[in-house]
Amino acid sequence: MESQMIRPGHLTAHQTARQLGISLDGVRQLVRRGRLKRSGGSPRQPWYAIRDVAALVAERGTRNAA
Repeated sequence: MESQMIRPGHLTAHQTARQLGISLDGVRQLVRRGRLKRSGGSPRQPWYAIRDVAALVAERGTRNAA
């Protein structure tokens, strides 16, 4: 279940997964590997900064275009 009250400029784990085209487990792996940092929420419902997610989306797009 997604949080109803999220700060502007942040995405839930579900929204982050959709933006990146990966699963929730994929989001957890990015965090574990240090590629993505939690920026709020709770341990069970973390939030991620939109700018961090956008940077990963751009990186993935550049890598796929090469």
